[in-house]
Amino acid sequence: MKPILAKVCTVIFTVLIGATAFAQSYPNRPIKIIIPFPPGDTLDMMTRIIGPKISERLGQPIVIENRPGASGVIGMDLVSKSKPDGYTLVAAQGGNMAVLPHTTKIVTYNPLKDFSLIAVSTFNYMAIAASPNAPFKTFPQMIAWAKANPGKLTVGTNGEGGFPHMTFEHLGVAANIKFTHVPYKGASQVVTDLAGGQLMVGIAGISSFAPHARAGTVNLIAITSKERVALWPDTPIVAETIPGWVAGGWFGYAGPAGLPREIVMLWNAEINRAFKLPEVIDAMTNAGMIITTEPPEFFTQVLASDYARYGKLVKDIQFVPQ
Repeated sequence: MKPILAKVCTVIFTVLIGATAFAQSYPNRPIKIIIPFPPGDTLDMMTRIIGPKISERLGQPIVIENRPGASGVIGMDLVSKSKPDGYTLVAAQGGNMAVLPHTTKIVTYNPLKDFSLIAVSTFNYMAIAASPNAPFKTFPQMIAWAKANPGKLTVGTNGEGGFPHMTFEHLGVAANIKFTHVPYKGASQVVTDLAGGQLMVGIAGISSFAPHARAGTVNLIAITSKERVALWPDTPIVAETIPGWVAGGWFGYAGPAGLPREIVMLWNAEINRAFKLPEVIDAMTNAGMIITTEPPEFFTQVLASDYARYGKLVKDIQFVPQ
């Protein structure tokens, strides 16, 4: 064997042995999962349910750390710059990976290049909730009121340029209404101001509103699924008022770019296994989530498709990046 070829083979063999040894010894200390939103958000709830179950199997603590701010950009940026050793992961969603890069100038990461995609865990539909003090009680009444009072409808979301915001912007175009967007750091704060009467309407994943809708502190006026769902049989879908209009999101887990393939596959298997547990299925179903258990390549396809789709949407509605 020629000296140069022998040297190359030795380097490759050494790298492979090192990667294998790393994977075999992983994990040997606590693992941190960053939630880029405040406690109580859908991602927070989901991760705190599966975290202990995965921790038991891996034999190491899983630390859930909330890093809210800038519609999720702060937490995502932190993970994108972390060491790709499998000890810092992030709970991500379509908003901060497929939408924000097109709608805000503050995004410091490239979602297509700066992350190792592990697993899409769930899909969901959005919910539109109104304050009990709002001057309307139903979705059609909200549309009529907004048309009669241009720009006076206040709509809260989990941040400027995020997925819920873009969803309502798209809705505004479809319904021909004007509204005032009120950005918050997380959906839990939207719920607080809805219940308190400081905000007229909020839009978020159904799980953020579910317990409050059942308690009667907010009024669930519409959901964005293709058809009515069993959990909310009396709640109309937007398409009953605006034919064909549907919107939904997804949630998943990722690490920084360069994460060893063995670590990606280990986490993909453990996340998928956790979401197949009966108690997790019950919790997700009750929260209005649709579970999926696919390989990492599925995440790559979902992200690429949504990234292109929302890029086009932002241009179509002529949204100016903030």
